[in-house]
Amino acid sequence: MSNLSRERRPRVLCARRLPERTLRRLAEMFDLDLHDSDAPLPRDLFLARADGVSGILATLADRVDSDLLQRAGPNLRVVANFAAGLDNVDVEAATARGVLVTNTPGAVTRPTAELAVALTLTLLRRVAEGDRLLRGRVAWEWAPMWMLGSGLKGRTLGIVGFGRIGKDAARLASAFGMNVISTRRPGQLADPASVPLDELLRSADVVSLHCPLTVETKHLIGSRELSLMRPTAILVNTSRGPVVDERALVAALQEQRIAGAALDVFEFEPAVTAELLELENVVLTPHLGGATWEAREEMGAQCAEALEAVLIEGVQPKYAVNGGRSGRA
Repeated sequence: MSNLSRERRPRVLCARRLPERTLRRLAEMFDLDLHDSDAPLPRDLFLARADGVSGILATLADRVDSDLLQRAGPNLRVVANFAAGLDNVDVEAATARGVLVTNTPGAVTRPTAELAVALTLTLLRRVAEGDRLLRGRVAWEWAPMWMLGSGLKGRTLGIVGFGRIGKDAARLASAFGMNVISTRRPGQLADPASVPLDELLRSADVVSLHCPLTVETKHLIGSRELSLMRPTAILVNTSRGPVVDERALVAALQEQRIAGAALDVFEFEPAVTAELLELENVVLTPHLGGATWEAREEMGAQCAEALEAVLIEGVQPKYAVNGGRSGRA
């Protein structure tokens, strides 16, 4: 394919700067229109540059809806989503237009599970709090009862959404000596060992969320659910921000109805609810779940493979989530 003229290659829009290896591969196979920036394409430019393309490589901040699909037109055959989740893509609208949609489900499994455990340790061992104290040049000296935290051994981890990431987080937590319970998310088949959500919330010392964002999971954790948690328990969210009602969470934290929260994602991302920034018993990270070199390389490779499968080889891509036109036009 690399020997063909640029004019004969399928045109692909890549909506964000990606690892160099991925971009080289895309440029060799396609007439690549790259938005070479870490910032998202403004909506009007995204629509304009999608006009007439055969493929789109989108990221979780790029909304792929009926308006975009219509603007792209009949040449569009595949949307490769650089994310495990699909809440930014209207899969139903894509299916109706015969457009295949793919994602990158396995690439972020281990790094996101690792971060969930890292956030748990950071909060329970007061790592970020201690870092802020030292950077603030506060006078201190060691004492036997000063800044005591909690360990993981013997504590109960409650995993909400026992999919790839949830299961990997369970394996890592078990290595620390934690007891693990889980509950299915809405729309997920029940695991034989799962418990109802309310029971999990009442029992767990750490509640870790691993749900995709759907209509059923939006505000899955709200005032009622937080009221069921132990006052010594913490909430960890590495899934999607709107799974948690942040206003309800702030109230629960301020009133000390739960002991703390560690959040990698936010309801109004990239904005962070201001009250969360003022609380010492909160750890915040800027959506770092899949942010490893290894994960980004793998995600890029999976997107490139999907585009190549559909637009060059005319076959069904490995990570297709719907039906569409995989054959050659």
